[in-house]
Amino acid sequence: MELFNMPMETIYMYGLIISGILTVLYVLFADVVHFDGPDFLNPVIIFAFVTIFSASGYLFERLSSVNSIAILGISAVTALILVTLLNVFVLVPLSSAEESLVYKESDLRGRIGTVITSIPTDGFGEVMIESISGRIAKPAVGFEGEQIANGTNVLIVQVKDGVLQVTAHQEAERYL
Repeated sequence: MELFNMPMETIYMYGLIISGILTVLYVLFADVVHFDGPDFLNPVIIFAFVTIFSASGYLFERLSSVNSIAILGISAVTALILVTLLNVFVLVPLSSAEESLVYKESDLRGRIGTVITSIPTDGFGEVMIESISGRIAKPAVGFEGEQIANGTNVLIVQVKDGVLQVTAHQEAERYL
């Protein structure tokens, strides 16, 4: 079958080359051209669909004797399935993981940490805060200038200039 007086193999090959070039350009310049729209219009998904569609169409045209219309349908279904799997198992988890690694210092207020380097009177020590995305070690001082021993659980009262101001924390006993 021919389209625009060119064999379908050639059209699939042009589609593969153009989508491959656009994919590489998008990867290089994705921060400049940021996309905030529905998932199915995401350029990564569109480029992946066209690339897979063109590659499978080219391979079926070259390696099989199936009708070109059937190859078009098979390539579209194959690309749709693979792009859906790519989106569900790679892109969605990556986009949510990127957000979970970021924290603001103001988010640390009210959190509980453990002193890993004892805090001397009117001096600096270090506090370890555990979260879902990992552990954060930050410099700390006593909120009222008090000394806090290594291994003590502390409550972060506030953060000033990247330094935690903490006070000793004791959990209340629970009575049932």
